[in-house]
Amino acid sequence: MKSVLDILEQRISEALRKISGIANRSTSLTASCPAIVRPAADARFGDYQVNGIMSAAKQLKMNPRQLAEKVVAELNISDICQTPEIAGPGFINLRLKPEFLANVLREIYEDKNLGIEKTAHPQTVVVDYSGPNIAKEMHVGHLRSTIIGDCISRMLECLGHKVIRQNHIGDWGTQFGMLLAYMNHKIDSISTYKNYAIVTSIFDLTDIEQFYKDAKKFFDENPDFTDLSREYVVKLQSGDVDSLRNWQTIRDSTLGHCQKLYDCLKVTLSEKDVRGESFYKDMLAGVVADLRKKNLAIESEGAVCVFPEGFKGKDGEPLPFIIQKSDGAFLYATTDLAAIRFRLKELNAKRVIYVTDARQILHFKMLFAVVKMVGWADESIKLEHITFGTMLGADGRPFKTRTGGTVKLTELLDEAVERARAVVDEKNPDLPEQQRQQIARTVGIGAVKYADYSNNRDSDYVFSFDKMLAMDGNTAPYMQYAYARIRSIGRKAEQNGLDIQKELTGICEISLSDPAEQALAKQLVQYGQAILNAAADCRPNYLTGYLYELSQAFSRFYNACPVLQSEGQTRATRLLLCDVTARTIRHGMAELLGIEVPEQM
Repeated sequence: MKSVLDILEQRISEALRKISGIANRSTSLTASCPAIVRPAADARFGDYQVNGIMSAAKQLKMNPRQLAEKVVAELNISDICQTPEIAGPGFINLRLKPEFLANVLREIYEDKNLGIEKTAHPQTVVVDYSGPNIAKEMHVGHLRSTIIGDCISRMLECLGHKVIRQNHIGDWGTQFGMLLAYMNHKIDSISTYKNYAIVTSIFDLTDIEQFYKDAKKFFDENPDFTDLSREYVVKLQSGDVDSLRNWQTIRDSTLGHCQKLYDCLKVTLSEKDVRGESFYKDMLAGVVADLRKKNLAIESEGAVCVFPEGFKGKDGEPLPFIIQKSDGAFLYATTDLAAIRFRLKELNAKRVIYVTDARQILHFKMLFAVVKMVGWADESIKLEHITFGTMLGADGRPFKTRTGGTVKLTELLDEAVERARAVVDEKNPDLPEQQRQQIARTVGIGAVKYADYSNNRDSDYVFSFDKMLAMDGNTAPYMQYAYARIRSIGRKAEQNGLDIQKELTGICEISLSDPAEQALAKQLVQYGQAILNAAADCRPNYLTGYLYELSQAFSRFYNACPVLQSEGQTRATRLLLCDVTARTIRHGMAELLGIEVPEQM
């Protein structure tokens, strides 16, 4: 269904076209000066505000307030709004009619998609996120890319786009020479086993982080091992059967560890989404050849480089985008070029989104510039680097363990669940043990994710269990409790013998007479637009902000408007408001943020 905002913008645009006298021209005034309708920042001045009059007046060479008066006179919105009000130099304030609001609310209630409008122009969108390290456990540094990328993917799918998730992992390169050589060393040391197949089948990388550390230590302390590692790089890249088998063991062990964390976080990544560097290994020479053929890649100090326009170093010299080293080896940049070409040409992506920290800004700017230089992407293709800040400790520095080490993601989530369990035990000691444990897991994991989402992704933020587990403020526990409280109304109704479904099915008229009812309804009809805004800018905090405002609107409604104590159409209307609010919170939390909401807390 079309959003209220879209309907208002369409009506105002029609009025502008009539006033400008160019209704039949191929290029309309509203193409360059759109109506620009936004929810009002202050409810005292209305529900929506028209902000595009000043720009239109400038183009038409008219006084803004006079143009606003003409627009109001021409405007046909009496079925939607009360009489428009002109404010300041040319703003138009609009207030929705309760009866229109009631009709939209009924449509949302009857729509399983809660009135969310699917895009008329669906695209294939590739979202590249998470990117864990092979032979290392995931740590807190992987959290933001993983969950932000997942939320972006969920929102785009909700709006009707085809999303292809890509978990780009570094599973090919020089570090594997070290890992494979060390693995072979470990196998040789197990002299009891003579059969190679038996040895590899029992070789269990249960602690992959320790395996990597041991290999690195052995590498640093044994000079001969360095040369052996280089030999194993050659073996692997030449297709040696044993090396490939051991490479697969290390890779599978790492991805198995990652999948457990994805499942714990309710992240929608799976094995089929993994697209490692190994996938592109046979494409790298072709990428370099393609760039050479188009005279974009040249040799510079023995290396093959591309010099995209506009990038210079501190010395003022052109900055190289190196795609092949002097020894013939390919680089991270070469793989990224192969990956983006594959995504555009083979996956037919019209939008490609990379979710990484801000330290890679320059790399992606140069990557996108090279892609456009070589002609793989025209203006219809959207290439985006979605950045995020750093998770900080209480000392304002990057989040570390007390000993200064990297915090493993598993340990962080376990502690979150443990702390949440203490809160649940305090609030609801009478709940069954299994239920308290399930709620603790839901609240703990959700608190970590929601705290990240609710911050502007560009900003650093201080990680605090106390703040994220608080039962008040813009936190997951607050949102989860808000949902559980609404559901408790239904349980109380059933205990009192009230058939809610029958009452809602038989509702003849929705009557929004109380200001708190109207305020909640106005918030509910903006859900689809909130998702659209969050997806357009890839900002989950727009969505969490909306959900928090919705829960506050419900709290004011609940305090002002008795639900079960009311009667007739009033009770039915209020039960409907409760139902749509609960469904909206559940959809936003569970379907878009990947955070479960318990029925009881």
